[in-house]
Amino acid sequence: MIKKDMTSNGSGQEEMLPAASLVNLNIQKEAMGLLPYQMIRSEKMLPVGRTRNSVTVAMADPWNQRKINDARLITGLEVIPLTVSTAEIETAIRSLLAFGTDPSMDTILAEMEGLADLEIRDNKESRRIHVRDDAPVVRMVNLLLKQAVLAGSSDVHIEPQTDSVRVRFRVDGELYPVMSFSKAVLPPLISRLKIMAGMDIAEKRLPQDGRFQIAADSEQVDFRLSTLPTAQGEKVAIRVLDRRNLITGIDHLGLNSQNMDSLRRLTRRSHGMVLVTGATGSGKTTTLYALLQEMNSVAQNIITLEDPVEYSLAGINQVQINAKAGLDFTTGLGSILRQDPDIIMVGEIRDQSTARLAVRAALTGHLVLSTLHTNSAADTVARLVDMGIEPFLVANSLNGVVAQRLVRRLCVNCRRPYVLDADRAAMLGITEETGATFFAPSGCNLCRQIGYQGRLTLQEVLVAGPNVRRAIHGGAAAETCLAAALSDGMVPLREDALNKARQGMTSLEEVMTLVLEEE
Repeated sequence: MIKKDMTSNGSGQEEMLPAASLVNLNIQKEAMGLLPYQMIRSEKMLPVGRTRNSVTVAMADPWNQRKINDARLITGLEVIPLTVSTAEIETAIRSLLAFGTDPSMDTILAEMEGLADLEIRDNKESRRIHVRDDAPVVRMVNLLLKQAVLAGSSDVHIEPQTDSVRVRFRVDGELYPVMSFSKAVLPPLISRLKIMAGMDIAEKRLPQDGRFQIAADSEQVDFRLSTLPTAQGEKVAIRVLDRRNLITGIDHLGLNSQNMDSLRRLTRRSHGMVLVTGATGSGKTTTLYALLQEMNSVAQNIITLEDPVEYSLAGINQVQINAKAGLDFTTGLGSILRQDPDIIMVGEIRDQSTARLAVRAALTGHLVLSTLHTNSAADTVARLVDMGIEPFLVANSLNGVVAQRLVRRLCVNCRRPYVLDADRAAMLGITEETGATFFAPSGCNLCRQIGYQGRLTLQEVLVAGPNVRRAIHGGAAAETCLAAALSDGMVPLREDALNKARQGMTSLEEVMTLVLEEE
């Protein structure tokens, strides 16, 4: 819907400028190519339509005459500014441009394919060689990585196929194809990435890991690189670690009020063990980091043991696991206990020896945070007992467990309500919800017509109260612990999921996939 917006033209006079929302606006793809990508991103001005003599440009500051003049010079057309909120402009740029092909990328690929003898040779002394900043491979890597950051990707996959190379971004837990190019480009591309990560470019038969950092959108972004030899060539996976996406406290975890209060009580304990459980990729490390940020103060000696250290946290002593040097979770935790810690974070409890040390630390005056792979909070107790920890030690050391899943968040700009009918409720196994209002994805310009934007955490927080401790002493069966936790007031994961679906935060399809199907 377009309306008129009163804005100043800089001369003290007010003029009427059209204002609009980009949600369902018919954006012409050919118009977006009228301005350079770099200008669109830096100046936050998006061409959305053109006629023979003019171009309509969505802007948050349509009275900025410098930007309008620059756009007029570049396009050779009359510029019609369209007032759009800053949030919509930023979201639209991320949605519409980050998954498109930058025109300059086509030029770079053509240059690289034309250089048949292009090869980056290894410097045996330092493994680092000088590559000109304007070399095609350098420009390609920089452009690709900055595009991944713009898209909000968590991972970049560069995958050799039979006749080509495929690049995919993982966004909100889903993989999306971004581009493909000739296999002739792959060797110099991988060599450049290995050089940046301090890896051996001559080694192509074994997997390698490394890290590097570049500036993207005026911020330093960390990348973790992993290579894997496949039948078609080396595959590359790049984890994008953008500090701007780091959650700075439990207020931003999306907890309901009861779970928030429970978790805050757990973080105020001086000793004991708090565990975060869930499948791989369910955000366990993010939750641990949020807890650490909540408890971080100059009065606390906080030490972490991680594999790997994903983000650097100010004021916290972070230790990187180095299995080759003999530093694993067990030996590292033993050493940390001699460092007078107040709070210890262990990336993961993987075996009996690490579990025993964690329990011992929790019983001797330390607050221990860690993760465990179980399906629910109640299963965690049984898992510790299965690892050889006596039930009475679990009962005395465990403060609580956070079990969680990640689901996609509905796009608030285009979600649509509907009433759940009896047939669908029966299919989902939630007949008690028949007649309730839920929300479904629709699709718009701001979510790339997917209907989802961002992710949401579903949790259940088990606090080890009197009933739970008695259940653990009695044998620690998961069913018994679950019944005790519910009697102590725990909100089960299923209920949290349905509550958030009712509020329009996510859809029943997401809940059904990640929560209800497990039941």
